[in-house]
Amino acid sequence: MADESNAGPVAAAVATDAEVKAPTAKKRRSPRSQKAASEPDQSKTAAAKRRGYTDQEKSEKLKQIATQVSDGSTLKDAIKSAGISEQTYYHWKGAAKPVEQKGTKGAKPLPAGDELADLVQLEEENQRLRKLLAEKLRGENAELRKRLGLD
Repeated sequence: MADESNAGPVAAAVATDAEVKAPTAKKRRSPRSQKAASEPDQSKTAAAKRRGYTDQEKSEKLKQIATQVSDGSTLKDAIKSAGISEQTYYHWKGAAKPVEQKGTKGAKPLPAGDELADLVQLEEENQRLRKLLAEKLRGENAELRKRLGLD
């Protein structure tokens, strides 16, 4: 049978743990104080506060950077003098490329018939090259067989 004398200290230990781990009230945080909206941050410049540039301003800054680079300045320095980040510069430059391509007269899209004709011509050239390659490989294989005496 079970020895009941061992149950006494275990029950006492469980009771003392329950007393030690009594639930405590959670600490409550005081609400954050709100900053006054009327206080302007003096560390920010007028350009940093702006939300965006107009398309004309963007193109002017891109032209300014291009002229500075052509005059011998580094790209980083030109971007910094324009007052924009490198990421912004590349974003604007990427957005301006499609507009520039639309304005060029040399890059006319080909009509669908011309594209189809080009495709057919490329397929014919591909077939011709495959035949040349196959003939060359057959010749090399025949030569190797002769050398190895496999014929």
